[in-house]
Amino acid sequence: MEFSYHNPTAIEFGEGKISTISDLIGKDKKVLFVYGFGSIKKNGAYDQVVKALKNHEFIEFSGVESNPTIETMNKALKIVKKENIDFILAVGGGSVIDGCKYLAAAAKYDGDAWDFLDGKAEVKDALPLGVVLTLAATGSESNNLTVVSKKEIDEKRLYFSDYSYPQFAVMDPTFMSTLSDTQLANGLVDAFVHISEQYLTKLNTALVNDGYAETLYRGLTKLAKNWDDRRTTLWQENLMLIANQALNFQIGAGLVQDWSTHLIGHELTAFYGIDHARSLAVVQPYLLRLMMADKGEKIAQMGKNVFGIENDNEAVIAKIESIYQSVGVTTKLSDLDIDDKVIENVTSALKSHGYTAMGENANITLDIVTQILKDSLK
Repeated sequence: MEFSYHNPTAIEFGEGKISTISDLIGKDKKVLFVYGFGSIKKNGAYDQVVKALKNHEFIEFSGVESNPTIETMNKALKIVKKENIDFILAVGGGSVIDGCKYLAAAAKYDGDAWDFLDGKAEVKDALPLGVVLTLAATGSESNNLTVVSKKEIDEKRLYFSDYSYPQFAVMDPTFMSTLSDTQLANGLVDAFVHISEQYLTKLNTALVNDGYAETLYRGLTKLAKNWDDRRTTLWQENLMLIANQALNFQIGAGLVQDWSTHLIGHELTAFYGIDHARSLAVVQPYLLRLMMADKGEKIAQMGKNVFGIENDNEAVIAKIESIYQSVGVTTKLSDLDIDDKVIENVTSALKSHGYTAMGENANITLDIVTQILKDSLK
């Protein structure tokens, strides 16, 4: 094992923790308070933020989409530059946070910040960013990954930068009380696949990484089994913490990772507006089946240590599918609103982005992607 791991984001977890932002943001900072379409006014987060910022100068910007676009964030960018904003506060889920990560970097860049997504430039600086999390799913509140879309060309892309780590993340599970069942289910599935992209690869000797990943898996499995309790604070705080730990990249430190399910899913979202988690659920099971030669040993380990299933990898994959389906998330692409060009669209986009040899062994080709999608459409 050999790796470097650093996570500078301070976590404030629990009910009422939003009050801490008053001290976490310097009083001399001019704040841009960014959120989505008003759900934070229903769950109480908005009023608590305003109260916490009573001694700060701040401006609001709302309207960040569930898949944030640079078109929307560039509107916020104009405010940042015109008003000489010093600090960005993202209040919402992963989409608002990712949009604000892009915004923070764009504020310190003279060119078109899509360059970061296009691979033409690296982030060299960014405005400081803080987060109040209201939706558990992506782990974006304490990692260095940014995912945004460009509506003009129907593309969804990502980049990593150490300048993208939020300075702090307030995680109050009571803000999840007004989330829909769809949002809760998406969060559970998203976290499950995040673990899988780091775990379901090659056998390794990292007992801590695998052991913790399996603990997180078992937690999500229990939450799915106890879906009827999803409106309780106990259920929601566990989802919030598991989703955070699933993608702060600790469990993948020093290990070979995959992320092909995400790359394929991103194209489905870009073309058809499919919820991120649901795009993953219609890809992952079929990818696991086709890549059994690569992933079989790890699938077997997961079966034994997480589900108590031995010597039956197909049963393990079927169990994963049943978990998703039990919370109302389909594993069939044919159930979603797509057209007959879906395979052509996805494979062409992957090719244009240079993703023609994905996976931990760089052998998930476009032919395999085609078969994955065909199997999911059956």
